[in-house]
Formats: sequence, C-alpha cells, structure tokens
Amino acid sequence: MYFGKKRNTSTSDRVPPNQNVTTTFPVLHNGNVPYYDDISKWNLQIYGLVQHPKLYSLEDILTLFPQVDLSNDIHCVTGWSKLDASWQGIRVRDIVKDVKIQENAHYVILHAEEGWTTNLPVEDFLKETSLLAHSFNNEPLTPEHGYPLRGVFPHLYFWKSAKWLRGIQFTEHDHPGFWERNGYHMKGDPWLEQRYSFD
Repeated sequence: MYFGKKRNTSTSDRVPPNQNVTTTFPVLHNGNVPYYDDISKWNLQIYGLVQHPKLYSLEDILTLFPQVDLSNDIHCVTGWSKLDASWQGIRVRDIVKDVKIQENAHYVILHAEEGWTTNLPVEDFLKETSLLAHSFNNEPLTPEHGYPLRGVFPHLYFWKSAKWLRGIQFTEHDHPGFWERNGYHMKGDPWLEQRYSFD
C-alpha cells in the first residue's frame, strides 16, 4: 500500500492495464468547485438532435424517474481505479426516453459548469451501465464530486463522467470537449489505454 493505493499485480479482469487500486476517492478537476445558494434555480437541459427538448429541475430528477442503486468500478486516466463504487441516481436511458433522439444523433456533448464539456458516442452514453448520479454511498454528492448531478460512465476513463452537469446535447458530428482539446483521447477506453490523442 502507498498513499491509499495498491498496485495491480494480478491479471484481474476488473482492473485495466497500468492502473492502481485505491480505497480513497481522489478529487481531480479543472477550475472552481461550484456551490449553489438556491438549488431550485439549478436545471438540466436536454437538447440538440431530439424531437422534444427538455428542461429538468433537481426535484424532477428525484421524482419523475425510477431511482436506481448501481455499483461499478471507476478508472481515472491519471492511474487510479476504485472498485465497487456505489452510486444512486437515474439511468441515462430513462431520462432520454421522452426526448426521442433523432436518427442522425451520433454523439453527445455533456455541458457542465464554467463551460466545461466532454464528448461521447451516443452508444456509450446509452449503455445500460450509464448513470446520472445524485448520490454516492447513499449520501448526496459532495460539491467536490459533482453535486447536484454528475455523469457516471464506468466503461470509459473517469474524466468522461462529467461533474456539475447542466446540459446534454445530441449532435451529428463529434466535437472534442475541454480535455480532448488539450490532448486527451476522443474515446477514452481504459482497457485499450486510450489516454491521449496519440494513443
């Protein structure tokens, strides 16, 4: 053990190459941590190539959709993995049912506070394991970990799981997000070690 991490020396099918398992939950982000004086003013917009754009409040997220409890493993591009992370929230598939995605919508751009963005192919966004989480370990997310709502896409490196979500935009063409414009991989598959654009 070192700094809360344990080196992955096994051939475990749960830990991607060159990742270290940690029992902590490191906080990594760019920019400020947003705090909300009045959470009733927060909203999540779903728009772009959809037939019925939507705007949801946090109350809507908590009451209009089936609430699920999912456990998964998360893998950060910086080299740590956390096993059996427990999230509570709503499945991505459930929240997009009403918007009716158009056939030419091939990508999703996640928009977060302070203009932060990241991109995913629509098939990655809509996986059964994809979640919009409001809680971790049955407690509301802390501001540092994305309160009030973050994406959780455990099959991709964790920077794709955008914190402080405010918008979900469906597009025909791929558009690099913040880290992708700064050299990170457009896809981010941890099992293929797609860390950087030249990988």
